[in-house]
Amino acid sequence: MSDVSDVDRFDGMAGVHRFDGGRTAIPEPAGGSARPARPGRPAGSGSRPDPAAEPGRTPAALLRRNAGGLAVVLAFLALSLYVFHGLWADLDGRYLNDALQDQNQWEWFVGVTTDNITHLRNPLFTRAQGMPDGVNLMANATMLGLTVPLIPVTLLFGETVTFALVLTLGMAASAWTWYWLIRRRLVDSRWAAAAGGALAAFAPPMVSHANGHPNFVVLFMIPLIIDRALRLCEGRTPVRDGILLGLFAAYQIFIGEEPLLIAALGMLVFCLAYLLVDRRGALAAARPLGRGLAVALAVCLPLLAFPLYWQFLGPQSYHSVLHGDNAGNSPRALIEYAARSLFGDPETAGRLALNTTEQNAFYGWPLLAFGAAVCVWLWRRPVVRALAITGCAALLLSLGPRVPVPRTDVVLPGPWRLMVELPLFESVIEGRVAMVCAPVLGVLLALALDRIVRLRARELRTLGLLGVAAALVPVLPLPLAVRERAPVPEFITSGAWKPYLREGEALVPVPLPDPGQADALHWQVEADFGFRLAGGYFNGPWGPERIGIYGATPRHLSNLLRDVRYGAQPPEVTQEWREQARQDLAYWKAGAVVLPAQDRDAELRDLLTGLLGSQPEQVRDVWVWRVGSTATPTA
Repeated sequence: MSDVSDVDRFDGMAGVHRFDGGRTAIPEPAGGSARPARPGRPAGSGSRPDPAAEPGRTPAALLRRNAGGLAVVLAFLALSLYVFHGLWADLDGRYLNDALQDQNQWEWFVGVTTDNITHLRNPLFTRAQGMPDGVNLMANATMLGLTVPLIPVTLLFGETVTFALVLTLGMAASAWTWYWLIRRRLVDSRWAAAAGGALAAFAPPMVSHANGHPNFVVLFMIPLIIDRALRLCEGRTPVRDGILLGLFAAYQIFIGEEPLLIAALGMLVFCLAYLLVDRRGALAAARPLGRGLAVALAVCLPLLAFPLYWQFLGPQSYHSVLHGDNAGNSPRALIEYAARSLFGDPETAGRLALNTTEQNAFYGWPLLAFGAAVCVWLWRRPVVRALAITGCAALLLSLGPRVPVPRTDVVLPGPWRLMVELPLFESVIEGRVAMVCAPVLGVLLALALDRIVRLRARELRTLGLLGVAAALVPVLPLPLAVRERAPVPEFITSGAWKPYLREGEALVPVPLPDPGQADALHWQVEADFGFRLAGGYFNGPWGPERIGIYGATPRHLSNLLRDVRYGAQPPEVTQEWREQARQDLAYWKAGAVVLPAQDRDAELRDLLTGLLGSQPEQVRDVWVWRVGSTATPTA
């Protein structure tokens, strides 16, 4: 097949573009002044016809014309519903099994945003948990760009419906915008673009993050940002495109900052790679791109100035987040399968990842081999060479600052160590950089399919399609696993907690909520944020250097209750322990200590009785100690 018909439409930097979706535009008549008469309108007619009466513009004709696009949308939505159908089957009683405490946390973000806005409070801060210091909501993944517009949905149907809706529609919308970008810029075949969009949005890392990280699933703005940047490279309307790029970037900040940072890193690597493979085209695009980016910054920065000031310098702000010594991917994770992939083994994947939600690579060796084969096949195309460099760089960076060689004791320095101290990147979980490969592989898949379906030899087409199937079938997504949700105590749902707490006092669940167990956040959601909580699950500062940690700063009593709950022997209750408990409860501004039914609740009840010096009340299905202003003084 001739390369002439295969002109690389993505190579906008070289001046060859595709803006008509593969359809031939009607040329202007000579002189540029006269235009052909519109269909359905006689030449010279001064009256404006009804657009619905024009041939091709009736509802039926419009539906036929867009039937293919509508089918793609419905296919993406069906695939997303398939992934989340276990959650939708019982929104009140089901919980994503591998979400750890992230579903509780994100539903709490939805609820606290709704509560703040409807009560005309600052949406960037709350004291609903983490008493008495509170939570800097701008410094957490609250996704205000979605939680605020969806307040009516939350008020009508509840936080869990909003959570499920954001995940389901977010993945489908992300697939559609990747499809739109690929078809607009790269391929003629609608279904080749649809396959590429589906892989970009439903790749194994995306499905893993769908367990509880909506900010890494709802990525529909990223393709729009990329397209606008490519328009800047064309230099036709740099001011208009720069303004839109600034608005798009600002909105993405309020959906997910870390995904935008990782996407920007991927785009930067792609630009540098393109500079290597097509220096003249890249340099030609640099000047209009620079002008447009200056306009984008001029638009974006004023909109973000106060929110970012609050995030980095406001109450409960922090400077970086501790993720351990090495949060990079194991080299084996690049070629193995994720737990929720068709060929995946949860035990194998679990040994190679931080947790099920952080299975950030796991593309499987057939898909990576397919991507490499496509690069070799289409290597003459500059965009393919740039994508190959970008994908390889992302995989290498995702290995982290130290790379253990499998089956040996050898540890090699990784390229991420050059970035680990850079501002912003110091808080990134480096394994997530491998997510850049999802759209890279999606684009390569679309390019390959677009070429395969145009091969003249039937045998070659069949062989090519079999190769695509062999690469994709092992990583087909499985529905996310669900479990029964822990019930909310009747003490909470009935409102029986109200006499035990005064204004400004906190409820102290036992054990206190933290990243390991945060069901109490769901209690608070069910109580419409009627009380505050000690402890919590959020990102906040720790120590004089304000290092970011997950959860509230631990105290002696919270550590003790947590240890005993999970098997430690209760200590002998001494006067020192009683005084420490009194100080911690006073610090939390505690009004009541609540012990629900759980493992080792007898040991916890005896320990608290000794520490607090009073017997608890049994109120419905919990034990309660009054410790605040409603407490009765002991003799």
